[in-house]
Amino acid sequence: MLRDKSLVPLSRQHQHALALCVRLDRAIQADQVDLEAWQAEIAQIFQQEITVHFAAEEKELFPSAAKFPELQPLVHELLEEHVALRELFNRARLRTLAKDDLLSLARTLAQHIRKEERRLFERMQKLMSAAELTALGAVLETALHDAAQVCILPNAATQIRPN
Repeated sequence: MLRDKSLVPLSRQHQHALALCVRLDRAIQADQVDLEAWQAEIAQIFQQEITVHFAAEEKELFPSAAKFPELQPLVHELLEEHVALRELFNRARLRTLAKDDLLSLARTLAQHIRKEERRLFERMQKLMSAAELTALGAVLETALHDAAQVCILPNAATQIRPN
């Protein structure tokens, strides 16, 4: 289903996070993991974009979705995943993640994003009126205003290298 324009800013940020997950997974599969460098990049992305993204979802998106009884269990599940992901991001900030933890972070984050895109967003677009989606888009735009508006480039140690 085509993404409603009110949800596009969140979807755009999801794409950035999924790109991180793909790069991290490839680095792990190629056994090219500089733990310090990856944790620094993950912490930077969390601070500059994901923190604001999670806050917008928790303050605006999830309450709008939870108005629909059929979406309440999914919203609860997504909130629990935010808690688990915050813990992983905090461990990256503290530089206490091991290689297996990096893989867990990448897979957990990717799965979470796909759940929001494929299940939550799809159902919200079917359940909400055009006016409700437009109103949600306006509050999301404001809520996402403080997220970094620049692309965070990988550092030399986290770039994908040819095999």
